[in-house]
This record gives sequence, structure tokens and C-alpha cells, in this order.
Amino acid sequence: MTKTDNWSVRVTRESSALDLEEGVFTWGDPVRIAQSLKRSADKSARRKAPPFRSAMSMLVFYINRAGRNLDENQKRILEHAKDELRKLYGRD
Repeated sequence: MTKTDNWSVRVTRESSALDLEEGVFTWGDPVRIAQSLKRSADKSARRKAPPFRSAMSMLVFYINRAGRNLDENQKRILEHAKDELRKLYGRD
């Protein structure tokens, strides 16, 4: 692993803004992923941005950082989770 890889893994695991459930980005249900991110963002007292933005930023960060290593099926699930997150926050 390079220093960049270590950095991105650490950010995902030890986010200072959100307490993520273990393995949230590996789950197969986009609705469950979105609900988990929303719960984490809504109850976080450490985030600097509004809850929706914090949750979406963490999801996009993970998708971007995983890049080519992200399985196509899981990428589809995570992209769908973005839509579900928008619905949960009334931004569809």
C-alpha cells in the first residue's frame, strides 16, 4: 500500500465527522447503506457540514477512492445508494 492508500483507508475507517457502521460500503442493499449514512450524519456532533452533505461526501469519497478496485456490481449499488440518500433527505 502507498501512503495515499493508507490515508484513504484511514479516513474511511476513522472519519472525524461520522461514526460509520462496520463494512457499510460493502453491503448489498443501497437503501440500508443510505439509512446507515443518514443515521451517522444526523447524530454526529463533530461534522462541519449539514448532515446530507456529510453523508453524501463520505459516500462519494469512498466511491472515488476505491476507483478501479471497486467491483462493478458494488459500484452500481453505491451509486444507487446516492439516489436513496437524496430521497431520505427530500432532495430527489
